[in-house]
Amino acid sequence: MEQKRIQPLARDAMAYVLAGGRGSRLKELTDRRAKPAVYFGGKARIIDFALSNALNSGIRRIGVATQYKAHSLIRHLQRGWNFFRPERNESFDILPASQRVSETQWYEGTADAVYQNIDIIEDHGVEYMVILAGDHIYKMDYELMLQQHVDSGAQVTIGCLEVPRMEATGFGVMHVDEKDQIIAFVEKPADPPGIPGQPDLALASMGIYVFHTKFLMDLLRRDAADPTSSRDFGKDIIPYIVQHGKAVAHRFASSCVRSDFEREAYWRDVGTIDAYWQANIDLTDIAPELDIYDSTWPIWTFAEIKPPAKFVHDDENRRGSAISSLVSGDCIISGSTLHRSLLFTGVRANSFSRLEGAVVLPDVRIGRHANLKNVVIDRGVIIPEGLVVGEDPEADARRFRRSSGGICLITQPMIDKLEQ
Repeated sequence: MEQKRIQPLARDAMAYVLAGGRGSRLKELTDRRAKPAVYFGGKARIIDFALSNALNSGIRRIGVATQYKAHSLIRHLQRGWNFFRPERNESFDILPASQRVSETQWYEGTADAVYQNIDIIEDHGVEYMVILAGDHIYKMDYELMLQQHVDSGAQVTIGCLEVPRMEATGFGVMHVDEKDQIIAFVEKPADPPGIPGQPDLALASMGIYVFHTKFLMDLLRRDAADPTSSRDFGKDIIPYIVQHGKAVAHRFASSCVRSDFEREAYWRDVGTIDAYWQANIDLTDIAPELDIYDSTWPIWTFAEIKPPAKFVHDDENRRGSAISSLVSGDCIISGSTLHRSLLFTGVRANSFSRLEGAVVLPDVRIGRHANLKNVVIDRGVIIPEGLVVGEDPEADARRFRRSSGGICLITQPMIDKLEQ
């Protein structure tokens, strides 16, 4: 007689978040911070979504591997994720690349970022490892993926998105059989394999993997001893298991967390300026595709102690107002007009300025009579009086970082050049 599970599998799992990447397609937004540390949604950072998913799923042991310009990320983790208690069998390890294996070697790849911390992982004595990318926006219950992993007898279970087949050319794509067992893993194929019974769709890797811990540790030691390996999950580890063992796909739609307002499974890689702007601005919709107001699956983050937002002046053409916008704490909208915009903490928008389609990071100062449309403004930027952005594409491209989608990224060095 099969023994029933007494507790959720997540209680015997560790989430290991790979958060070392720069995210170079975000251009100047990642000049001073890693992509997982980039701000999102008015209060959070991108990494908070993977961490919140782990916490909400019941996982109480978490490790975060950092590398590129990690200070702001580490500071955020220390401030916002310092509530784990060892006496409750909880742990939160921040694991910078610290040349622990070799005095000359940083993390050489995603697999190496786990391998170099094997001793720390094994000390926790967990049965399962959930390997996560730290730079995507989504809500997911990892417990359901763990259950599938155990029930299927897989050696690795890989989180996958169903995407239109020819849109999968930029992903690692799973070629599966009728039971979702992976028979081939193809990195960025020109002609992606379709899904059995759904030939117009392909299964794209989310960069989420579930392993039994001992199996993964053995595999990483074997890989580290291979001088030809690039030390990467997608290029080395996963193809090896597909060829020599049992790899199974887990479809995101079956474990995506949705509130009553969310119609479809939501997942975004906000890796470009256009995608980043769009995902933030989408939150201003009446019924956004991503519900960040769902209290049953909260997105945890560093909650700053700040006063409420404030709107002042009620004169003609000088009225503090916001339409279809998100305005965070400690913002003062002083005779400024916002439309379909998202303001992070501590923004000051001064009289007669107008913002439309603006994603404004913390502590920005917007001067009087500024007119800004379809912009992303980096933290701490001081926008001079009368600046106009979003009306003359050629002038915008000369002064700022203008994306292919017409979004202007504005940083303080760009503003400083205007005044020279």
